[in-house]
Amino acid sequence: MNDILLSFFLGIVQGLTEFLPISSSAHLLLPSLIFGSNDLGLSFDIAVHAGTLVAVIYFFRKEIVLMTRSILINDDSLIVHRKLAIYLIVATIPVIFAGLIFSNLIEQRIFSISSIAISNLFFAVILLFAFLTRKSNKHLVQLTLYGALFIGIVQCFALIPGASRSGTAITAALLIGMNLKDSSKFSFLLGIPTILGALVLLIIEIQTLDIIYNPINLFIGFFVSMIFAFFTIKLFLNFVEKIGMIPFVTYRICLGVFLFLLI
Repeated sequence: MNDILLSFFLGIVQGLTEFLPISSSAHLLLPSLIFGSNDLGLSFDIAVHAGTLVAVIYFFRKEIVLMTRSILINDDSLIVHRKLAIYLIVATIPVIFAGLIFSNLIEQRIFSISSIAISNLFFAVILLFAFLTRKSNKHLVQLTLYGALFIGIVQCFALIPGASRSGTAITAALLIGMNLKDSSKFSFLLGIPTILGALVLLIIEIQTLDIIYNPINLFIGFFVSMIFAFFTIKLFLNFVEKIGMIPFVTYRICLGVFLFLLI
């Protein structure tokens, strides 16, 4: 597979898997495993992360404006948005600390294909358990500070390749009794500071390297990931309550088995 096609393919993968509970790290293994393709480098990672970040910010632009206003203006009509902004900040703090504490371990990339497959299967089963045993149907406005902190702590497991950032956040939200659509919405909103943090770390890392990059690959990766991420969020939120989590869990189990067979 040439780099142009690979850029397009990886842009699709990043756009879809960043927000679906199906593990982006497991999918990003597939091109090299199936096609023996090359790594497009850190600059390409920055481009596709930036694409998904732009997509989620644009999709939730109204909520972001209201949350920003709620912090800057003392208006009682915006109190719900102020609480949501605070909860997103609280939920982001654990993964920041976890990322700093385990940064050296993460950079060593000690995880193998088998460990990613096991992680994918394990967290898929946990997601299934949370979905099948949920007993209440709380809305996002009923989220508490402790609930947000719990979601943030569970999201830290997404640092393990194969766990899925959105999958761990949705799992935690379901475990504290939130309905599926609002669990997904909070997970997507939580993706904004999380992706932004990852993007900043990638940019800092690239400053220490002498990188040669192809602007065409970056352009394709950015726009393809942005477009697919936007429509993924839109369609997922529209249909998640109808389709539930079982199709995603089933897919992840099949993917995990497939990765084992490729070893």
